[in-house]
Parts: sequence; C-alpha cells; structure tokens
Amino acid sequence: MNAAIKVFAEQGFYKATISQVAREAGVADGTIYIYFKNKADILNNFFSHKTRLVFQRFRETVENADHAESKLRNLIRRHLSEFQRDRNMAVVFQREALQARYVADEYIKDITKMYLDILEEIIVQGQAEGRIRKNFQTGLVKRFILGAVNEVINTWVTAGGKYDLVSMADPLVELYLNGIGQDKHIKH
Repeated sequence: MNAAIKVFAEQGFYKATISQVAREAGVADGTIYIYFKNKADILNNFFSHKTRLVFQRFRETVENADHAESKLRNLIRRHLSEFQRDRNMAVVFQREALQARYVADEYIKDITKMYLDILEEIIVQGQAEGRIRKNFQTGLVKRFILGAVNEVINTWVTAGGKYDLVSMADPLVELYLNGIGQDKHIKH
C-alpha cells in the first residue's frame, strides 16, 4: 500500500498503473491482484487502515489534555504532524480523497464525521469552560476549524512541503480562539 501511495502521489491516481505500483513494491504485477481488486481498492484500503491509526492517535492526543484549548492545540498539532510525517499520504489525501474522485463518498463522510465529532467534544467543553463563545453554532465552528486545517495542509502540499507544517498549529489555534479582530480594549 505504501508503494502505491508513493506512485499515486508522484503520478496521480488516474495516470498510475498497477505495473508501476508493483515495480515500486518490488513484486510482480500479478502479486498485487492477489491482495487487491484494482487501484481504487488499494487506495480505499490504504485510507481505511491509515484512518484507524491516525484517529487513534488523535484520540490519545486529545485525551492527554485537560482543558479544551490544550485539546484543540494537541489535535491540530497532531493532525499537521501526521500529514507532515507522510507527505505522499498528504498529497494523495488532498488530491484524491478530499476531491472524492477515487475514494468512496461514503468513506469521506465517515472520516469527516469522526473528525467533526472530536471537534464538537472540544468545542462543547471550551464553551463550558468559558473559553469558546456560545453565540456561534457548533457546526459552523467545527467546519471553520476543519476547513482552515485542510487549507493549510493543501497549501503546504502545493508548496512541495518546503516548510514546517507543524509550525502552523499554534497560529491556527490562536486564530480560532482570538479571531482576526482587534481587541476593543486596546487603544491605538
């Protein structure tokens, strides 16, 4: 699967061939078909496997913090770290999965829901702690956070991964929590 993701990242899913995947994996073409039906099956299996691992890490990271702000910071840092650690996965996920060209739409809905559920827990806790405003719909806040994280990852992928993606975590969290407006109490 890792060989396939490397080929998909370099060639694009549509242009990639089973022969290229087999060559990268160091096996015969027929060997691929013993384990997978086709390229889409490889991609779906990779994301299914990877998602379980990554979401387990997300959960552990979030649960290692007491307060909502720390949980959000940990989640965003871990999210960016996972993509930075595996740039091929980031490229394929951004290009193929988020655009839902070759990954089942139901799968994208499921992983998005899992992520949004984690965010909702953090937001509700943050509202109870008085750190997150209650006058916004939770759904809007969750999508704002997820959309911003995805765009930061997409920009990093497009730039060729030439900077530290994880360094964007704290500024993102500050933006979420403080917004972009001036503090009304500061005199200019």
